[in-house]
Amino acid sequence: MDLALAVVAGNLLAPTILFFVLGLFAAFVKSDLSIPEGAAKFLSIYLLLAIGFKGGVSVADNGLTTALFTTLLAGAVLSFMLPFIAWFLLKIMTKLDTVNAAAVAGHYGSISIVTFVAAASLLETTGVKAEGFIVAVAAVMEIPAIVSALWLAARNKSDAKLDIKLVLHILKNGSIVLLTGAFLIGFSTGKDGLNDIEYFIVAPFTGVLCIFLLDMGLSAGRSIVENRKAITIGLFAFGCLMPLIGGLTGLFAATIVGLSAGGTFLMMTLAASASYIAVPAAMRIALPEAKPGIYLSLSLGITFPFNLTIGLPVYLKLAGV
Repeated sequence: MDLALAVVAGNLLAPTILFFVLGLFAAFVKSDLSIPEGAAKFLSIYLLLAIGFKGGVSVADNGLTTALFTTLLAGAVLSFMLPFIAWFLLKIMTKLDTVNAAAVAGHYGSISIVTFVAAASLLETTGVKAEGFIVAVAAVMEIPAIVSALWLAARNKSDAKLDIKLVLHILKNGSIVLLTGAFLIGFSTGKDGLNDIEYFIVAPFTGVLCIFLLDMGLSAGRSIVENRKAITIGLFAFGCLMPLIGGLTGLFAATIVGLSAGGTFLMMTLAASASYIAVPAAMRIALPEAKPGIYLSLSLGITFPFNLTIGLPVYLKLAGV
C-alpha cells in the first residue's frame, strides 16, 4: 500500500502534471496568464508529430504482426461500445435529455490525444517500453464512438445520421491527419529517419509538453468556471467515474490481446480518456442542438484533469508498470 501511494505521489509531482495544475490555478483565480493561440497550435502540432513519428519507427522495427491487427480491432470495438456504457450511466446519474446524453456519451468512446501523449511521456520516465502500434489504435478510436452516439440520438431523433459529409469531416480532422501521417512517415523511414531528427523530437519533448499542459490547464479551468452552473453533482460524478470504467475495459481488452505492461497502460489511457477535439467538431455538425457547455465541460473540464492527476497513476499501477 505504501509503495502504491509512493508511485501515485511521485507521478503527481511530475513537472508536466504540476504545470497543468498551475494552469488550473491561474484560471480559477482569473489570472491574465495565457499562451498565444499561434504558439499553442504549434505545441499541439509538435506533440502529435513527435508521438506519431516515434510510434511509426517502433512498428517499423518490429514489423506488421498479428498483435497489431488484433489490437486495432480491440480499439475499434472499445470505441464503439463505451458510449453505450456512458449512456447507461448518464441515464442513471443525470437528468440529461436524449440528445445531450448521446453527445456526451460519444465523447467517452473517443480519445484525448493529449492525455495519451502525457501517458506516453510518463511511461518513458519509468523506462518501460510499449508497443509502438498503440499510436495507430488512437487514430482508429475516433469514428466508431461517433457512430454509436448518433445511433443513440437517432432512437428519438430521426434526422441524426452519419452521412458522407460528416465522415469526411472527421477523417480530415487535423489531429487525425497529422498523427496518422507522422506515424506512416516514421514507419517508412525507420531508425534512420529518427536519427535525422532525434534532436528535435526526443530531447525537447517533455519541456514542450509542460508548456502545452499549462495551456490545457488554463483552458480546462476556464471551461469549469464559465459553465459551472450547468455541471450538476451527477454530471461531475459521471466525469470522474466513467474514465475509471473505461480504464478497466481497456485493461480487459489489453489482457485479451496480450499487450505488455506498457501497452496495457496506454490502452487503458485511451479507453479512459474523452475527446474534446474531434468529437465536439462532429457533434456541432450532427447534433447542433446538443449543448457544448455540457459535453466540453465534462470532457475537458472534469475528465481531462481527473485523468492527468488521479487516473494516470491508477492506470499505471493496475497495468503492472
